[in-house]
Amino acid sequence: MGHFVDAAFAFPTVLFTFLLVVIIGYWLLAVFGGIGFDDADAGTETAGFAGFLGGLGLGGVPASVTVSLLVVIAWFVSLAGGVLFSGVPALTVVPAAALACAWAGTRLIVLPLRRAARGERAPSRADFVGRTCVVRTGRVGRDFGQAEVTAADGSSALVQVRQTGDDAFGAGSTALIFAYDSAGEFFWVMPYDAELDPDRPL
Repeated sequence: MGHFVDAAFAFPTVLFTFLLVVIIGYWLLAVFGGIGFDDADAGTETAGFAGFLGGLGLGGVPASVTVSLLVVIAWFVSLAGGVLFSGVPALTVVPAAALACAWAGTRLIVLPLRRAARGERAPSRADFVGRTCVVRTGRVGRDFGQAEVTAADGSSALVQVRQTGDDAFGAGSTALIFAYDSAGEFFWVMPYDAELDPDRPL
């Protein structure tokens, strides 16, 4: 036990030991209700940091999870490097190797977590905004109209649509959904322009 403590507080592991203690303290507070876990209501600074992690290929999951993985992996690699190697030249390389391994290991773990998080997200009607639809009724007005829209996963749905202008929409014509009215539970549509279609081939 004494050798383990000595190694944990020796260079280069000590560089990550303090961060590991902070991470453990954070998760203890999260588990016992001292702080909130969800990043959804995070402030601007946290959102900016999450964007930085995304730029490193580590986005898509809560930043607290990503940072925890980075610190834990870096700490273990630096601990192993400090035990296996000796001498100043070797020890100066260990922190850089620990950071590189932490990034690679975290990215491997984040990939399936990101897919799982996306798969568990409940579909929303707002997902249809910006997509094209095919009119299924003889007309579309301010009080009537239906269209078929295809979601990103390939499933289709028949939705209520309305328009603000006097454009002639006949059955089979294509329109672009640009807004959703939650009170009326219908979508606003406009004439389709291929240049406005986000799914058009580039």
